[in-house]
Formats: sequence, structure tokens, C-alpha cells
Amino acid sequence: MSFSAVVHAEWIKIRSLRSLTGSLMSLFLATAGFSILFCATLGRPEPGVTDFDPVVFSYYGLNFGQMAALTFGAIATAAEYKNAGIRISLAAVPNRALFYTAKLAVVGGLACAVGLVTSLTCFLSGQALMDRGFGIGIGDPGALRSVAGCALYFALISLLSAGLAALLRSVTGALSLLVPLFLILPFVIGDVSGDSAAEFLPDRAGQQILLQDPSGTLGPWSGMAVLAAWTALAVTAGWWALCRRDA
Repeated sequence: MSFSAVVHAEWIKIRSLRSLTGSLMSLFLATAGFSILFCATLGRPEPGVTDFDPVVFSYYGLNFGQMAALTFGAIATAAEYKNAGIRISLAAVPNRALFYTAKLAVVGGLACAVGLVTSLTCFLSGQALMDRGFGIGIGDPGALRSVAGCALYFALISLLSAGLAALLRSVTGALSLLVPLFLILPFVIGDVSGDSAAEFLPDRAGQQILLQDPSGTLGPWSGMAVLAAWTALAVTAGWWALCRRDA
């Protein structure tokens, strides 16, 4: 089978599973909903405050929506192993590298597309609600970068989750590692070793691109490169498990 045919087959699989379409919808609703609510209730910054960042506040709901992105990536891959469905998939596409690449292309592409719609909604709505003298436009420094970066962030963490799920062959197993990694470990490491060490964790590194003027160890694109390295490690581990283990 050609690559485009396998991609089409993977698209049909994802479209037919309500849990996956629900995860993508939750990504949009949670991120946009909490972001808009936060911006609507945000007060005017105090006079003399110099560290106010109007860009990052537009993505306040990202920490909620990223859980949906992680769930989407894990289910898209690990669902193949339920009721031995992976055997049917590999019987149709014996080339495991082709099968895995096509699946990741669909997962990453859908997460990026939904992420782009989400980021545009968050930014435009958030800045409109903050437009009381301190909102900014899409052409201002850091604005367009944050919109594209938010979409890329969702795509990369979805792929990270998909790779880990392929390694563990379990949605529960993948999420039991990813949820603490994204929600708990950054605060633990930040308290023990300082924020400089926590910045190299996938969520902290990737979210640097949402800041109008990042001031930490990592910049916007170097932070995204760190997240991409985490994703590449998980995807490679998943590929190794798929190619080396019996279905």
C-alpha cells in the first residue's frame, strides 16, 4: 500500500472512534473556554508593573487542554492493541515502519490543525477582552509566534504521548507517566533544584514560545527544540517496540 492510502486508513480509524474525536473537541473547548474566561475577568495591571505579559494570558487554558492532547495521542496508538486489533492492521499493512509513520502523521497533523484553530481563538478572543489599553494585535512582537507555537506544542505532545503508548501498549500506562510528568514533576523539581532545571521538562520548555519576551535559560525556539527532543525519544522508543515485539 502507498503512504497516502495508509494515511487515509488511519484517518478513517480516528474519525470512527468517538473517544478520539471527543479528545480533540475537549482540547479546543478546555483551552479556549478557560482562556476566554480568564481574560474576561482579568483586571488592569497595576501602575508600574513591567513584567505583565498579555500574550501568555491568552493561553491560560492550555494547561487544561494539554491533558486532552495527551489522551488523544495515547488512545490513537494504544487502541490498536485492544482486542488484538493491531494484528488486523499489520495484516493489511505488513510494513510496520510505514504503518507507524502514517499513524503519527495523522495524529500530529490533526493535533496541529485543531491546535491552530484553538490558538487563534484564544489569542484573538483573549486580546479583544483585554483590549482596555493593554491588549495587543496579531502583528505585535511575539503574537504570531505564539499562535503557531501553541499549535506546534499540541502536535508535539500528542506525538510524545503516541510514542509512549506504542512502547507501553496501554493508554493507562502512558497517561500514568505523562500526567505526573506534566502536572507534578515541574513543581517538585522547581522546589528542589530551582526553575532552571525544571525548564528542560517538556511542558515548561515547549511553553516558552507562548511568552512575549522569554527571560529564562531557554528561548522560544530552543525550548521548542527541547520538547521536540523529548518527542523524538518517545517516538523512537515506540517504533522500536512496534518493530521488535510480536503483535
